[in-house]
Amino acid sequence: MTMAARSDAPKRIVILGAGSAIAEEAARAWARRGPVRFALVGRQPDRLEAVAANLRVLGAEAASYAADLDTADAAALISRMAAEMGRLDIVLLAYGTLGDQQACERDPKAASQLLHTNFISAAAWCLAAASALEAQGHGSLVVIGSVAGDRGRASNFIYGAAKGGLGILLQGLAHRLTKAGARAVLIKPGFVDTPMTAHISGRGGPLWSTPARVAAVIVKVAEPASKGRAIVYAPRFWRWIMFVIRNIPERIFHKTRL
Repeated sequence: MTMAARSDAPKRIVILGAGSAIAEEAARAWARRGPVRFALVGRQPDRLEAVAANLRVLGAEAASYAADLDTADAAALISRMAAEMGRLDIVLLAYGTLGDQQACERDPKAASQLLHTNFISAAAWCLAAASALEAQGHGSLVVIGSVAGDRGRASNFIYGAAKGGLGILLQGLAHRLTKAGARAVLIKPGFVDTPMTAHISGRGGPLWSTPARVAAVIVKVAEPASKGRAIVYAPRFWRWIMFVIRNIPERIFHKTRL
């Protein structure tokens, strides 16, 4: 039987893909709430250290773990961080790539790489984190997915397929972990103004959100007291937009340019 962490003890948070805009905003929000001890994982050491330095200014502890999340041994690194930190309270998976839909349609290798990054490798990290949380009997696994996984659309169905698969995986993990006192939550943002979406035209419209706004949702649902759904849209209005898109009859849907 595991013991719950003391309320005055530092919260232990692992961020996979800590250099992303949303992850950095979430880390800052957690640091302001303090006390927090971070394990920041990503493939750019300089970027990780810059994020870590900023978090230390805010009063948090932060250690960097340089690794290519697409190829690293997820189980080994999760075990290492859990041992070094003593426990894992929150694991946030925040990495991924949009890729180029047209290039992926022409090149099976490009499609395979996109699917590997956004689903295969992400699934490995989710499974490793879930096992650690299950073993200790508490903690939250929070994964950034996408509304693109709700229905296959000509504009991004390869990316959407990976995110859709990740959604099914998280639902299953949420079902499994609840029996152990831990949780798994999938965050589904819509359009977010980040470096990853810089090439998309029409940014800044009413459907676009900011990294800080999505981060606020992540921080809220990661708390143990949050016993909401295993899938959370960010912002919330995307739940209703995607409900409509999922239920458009095919004869009409196939005439759209979504």
